[in-house]
Amino acid sequence: MQLYIRDQFSSVTRPVKELKGFERISLNSGQTKTVKFEIDQSKLAFWDINMNNLVEPGKFDILVGKSSQDLQKVELTVE
Repeated sequence: MQLYIRDQFSSVTRPVKELKGFERISLNSGQTKTVKFEIDQSKLAFWDINMNNLVEPGKFDILVGKSSQDLQKVELTVE
């Protein structure tokens, strides 16, 4: 499973989606497994124009799936 995060609006140009977590799992046919990713400040922070590592308030897309092309999205708001 892969975890990507996309900042919907940022004061500096950021990647469309950034890989922030990865867990390799194996499943048999019909089997399911729960995978948990913790989203803390380090996964949302970036270096701004003044070289400060910070998290700006706003909306983030949280994308999870088996590949970068097969993702499910939820929205996270940071105030």
